Amino acid sequence: MSLEDHAEELASDLGVDKEEVRSDLENLVNYSVPVDEAKQSLRRKYGDGSGGGGTPSSKDVAEISPDDSNVTVTARVLTVGTRSIQYQGDEQVIREGELADETGTISYTAWDEFGLSAGDTVTAGNAGVREWDGEPELNLGESTSLEFEEEPLDVPYEVGGDRDLADLVPGDRGRNVEVRVLEVEEKTIDGRNGETDILSGVFGDESGRLPFTDWDPHAEIEDGASVRIEDAFVREFRGAPSVNVSEFSTVERLDREVAATESAQRMSVSAAVDTGGLFDVELTGNVIQVRDGSGLIERCPECGRVVQNGQCRSHGAVDAEDDLRTKAILDDGTGTVTAVLDDELTAEIYGGGLEAARQHASEEMDREVVADRIADRIVGREFRVRGSLSVDEYGANLDATEFAETDDDPADRAREFVAEVDA
Repeated sequence: MSLEDHAEELASDLGVDKEEVRSDLENLVNYSVPVDEAKQSLRRKYGDGSGGGGTPSSKDVAEISPDDSNVTVTARVLTVGTRSIQYQGDEQVIREGELADETGTISYTAWDEFGLSAGDTVTAGNAGVREWDGEPELNLGESTSLEFEEEPLDVPYEVGGDRDLADLVPGDRGRNVEVRVLEVEEKTIDGRNGETDILSGVFGDESGRLPFTDWDPHAEIEDGASVRIEDAFVREFRGAPSVNVSEFSTVERLDREVAATESAQRMSVSAAVDTGGLFDVELTGNVIQVRDGSGLIERCPECGRVVQNGQCRSHGAVDAEDDLRTKAILDDGTGTVTAVLDDELTAEIYGGGLEAARQHASEEMDREVVADRIADRIVGREFRVRGSLSVDEYGANLDATEFAETDDDPADRAREFVAEVDA
């Protein structure tokens, strides 16, 4: 059934104007709401055929739920971010962020330009409510009345978007950061409007490091520069937060150097896994097993995936290329993670590069001898592993950038840990 048919059916059932229903339905669907969920939301909004939704009730933020169709709420604007999305085939500029009162916070999307600024206290009447990632979100549109209150609402939350990199999480909008550009490169990608030039790399501050993408390359973002970026948003990239700079972001060179940490955050395996993903983390534990798919492996020359018996899942029969890789299970007593080592790190622990591994396998007439030697050298020993952690339904994987055997005394480390706990 087409969107037009869905709108006609809804308008008939609800006894309301078809064009208004179609506009609302397109609005929700183009903002990634499944069509069935969007229809249920509109049925609540228009009163399931009663011919109108009635007067929206006034609620505290903590009382708002996805079951509400529309509400009236008085709240403080914590953040305002600007972003462009595709809507009905055209570019639509929206504002997003968080509102709060003394009871809690809630995300919002403003489809019209209301002139919102961080710190404003507003009363939003007839604000739509939808579910987003299991939580309610306010939709402020043409049917919403917005009043700016003279008396600021006191809320127990930080007003404004200034954050350290370590505090950013996927979904953040309207964030401001002061960072040093640690790595940057120009790329051309196939974007939604064709070939697009972007910048990508790594930002750093005293709290940590995160990857970034600048979708509208700013000249101020260059290697080694210290910059203040306002109105950035955060997405998830390979399980970790990623800073996104857009055409609506402002970038200003700072006249001072932002200090950027050289070290990664040290965590237990369980604590790291519980975050859902980290760009730069250091874990310490014992290697208890080298998994299948380690040692001398074969990759597809087209996509780089590991192939079995000359067969790639995406490209079928291919002329596979040899490579080195290690997948080591690291256990620190709180949990386990698979540390994935690339060809260079694998060569270090194996004791030779790709040609040495090929010769070894040829002499023994068995490719598995490479993985066996790797296992002999690392299983049962303790290592510090630094890298990027991703967590999904298949488990936790740490793409290692550093892999080194520990040289400190475990008893000394235990005493240091007890001292920190007692302090």
